[in-house]
Amino acid sequence: MSPDRFNYVKAIFERSIAVKRRVMEEHLDKIIVMADLCVPALARGGKFLVCGNGGSAADAQHLAAELLVRLRPHINRDGIAAINLALDSSTMTACANDYGYEEMYERMVMALGRPGDILLGITTSGKSPNVVRALKTARTRGLHTIGLLGNGGGPALKECDAALVVPSDVTGRIQESPVTAGDALMELIEEGLLASGAVHLADASS
Repeated sequence: MSPDRFNYVKAIFERSIAVKRRVMEEHLDKIIVMADLCVPALARGGKFLVCGNGGSAADAQHLAAELLVRLRPHINRDGIAAINLALDSSTMTACANDYGYEEMYERMVMALGRPGDILLGITTSGKSPNVVRALKTARTRGLHTIGLLGNGGGPALKECDAALVVPSDVTGRIQESPVTAGDALMELIEEGLLASGAVHLADASS
């Protein structure tokens, strides 16, 4: 094995660990604030909407599935209303063709969002136009807006009621932290909804 290649990969891991350590030491309160917005909103019957592009779209899909289906295998509970706005190829390409890609998530928020819902925007640059527009429209329509952002937060930050801004400007390192932060947020939401009685454990016999 080439020492240069070994050290190259090792350095990537070390940089990833360093960024996550900074998040852990300096930004965990942001995750808790986001959870404290989400739990009462969902307990009142709100929906959790989430959007992103590319790898962030995959993260959005991942998080929505964890709420809608199951997060932890030992906790069998009711589904929690969650929608990944990267819905399907027909919807996405129709909107991109007819209205423009920048309007895609905004249009879905207008159609699916209701006052009291949550919109989570994920953007590593903090400036993805379709995510920023969706967050801005969500706020004007009475949704709570939260973000998992990078690169200082960009214009998306000012459209969020609460946000975690990953302290990095390297795309790969930014993308790694929202996976952990997103899972932590989902666990706090699940715990909060179970504790409040808004979500119930399924009958073990069912």
